[in-house]
Parts: sequence; C-alpha cells; structure tokens
Amino acid sequence: MSSFREAVEARDLAAIEALLADDVVFTSPVVFRPYPGKALTAAIVRAAVRVFEDFRYVREIVDGRDHALMFEATVAGKRVQGCDFLHFDDDGLIDDLTVMVRPLSGANALAEAMGAQFDQITREAVRT
Repeated sequence: MSSFREAVEARDLAAIEALLADDVVFTSPVVFRPYPGKALTAAIVRAAVRVFEDFRYVREIVDGRDHALMFEATVAGKRVQGCDFLHFDDDGLIDDLTVMVRPLSGANALAEAMGAQFDQITREAVRT
C-alpha cells in the first residue's frame, strides 16, 4: 500500500481515497465544523489537489499512529505553509485528517478557492 505522502505527491487520487477509513473525519483549516465520512473527505482532498499549486511536503513527523506532514504550496498566487495531521486506525487507514495552514493571507486564499469548489465537492460526495 502506498503511503498518504506518496499518494499525494503522485496526485494519485484513487490511492488517497483507498487510504481513508469509511468513518474518517476531515477537519478544515478554514471551516469550524468537521466533515465526516469517506466520500466527503475524498471529494475535499480532490478539490485541494485542484487548488494547490507547486505543492510539496517538506517534513514528516511520525509518532506511532500519528503523522504530521508539513507542506508548502501556492493558492491563487499566495504562498501557503501547512500541515496535514493524520491518525491511523487499527486497520492502518486514516480515520482523522486535520489540515492547518498559515499565514492568514494564504488561509484566506485557500478558503476562497475551496469555497469556489464546494458545489463540485458536494456533487462528487453524493455520487459515491
């Protein structure tokens, strides 16, 4: 099985989705409430792949079943630094995915870009 980092770096959306538990919870850097479920989380990740430019992981920290993947990217011309926090369940699938980004200007650009993707995210999540 491919690691989440390898799947994201390869932009392998099927591999990313295969790593998500059915009961995964996604916590956004720009929306207060978490998003539950594999279909919705996978649709959000696909949208993020569409909006992030020049995405690259720069550091990985592993502590048992918890992983932190620090990244750099560009969104709508704004440089963004962020971190994907992953927790893996007993089956080795991601059951919790939390993303944080900085600076505020980058977070605002990400919120706007992802907001523009929301209709497509909803359609994709309903289809699966």
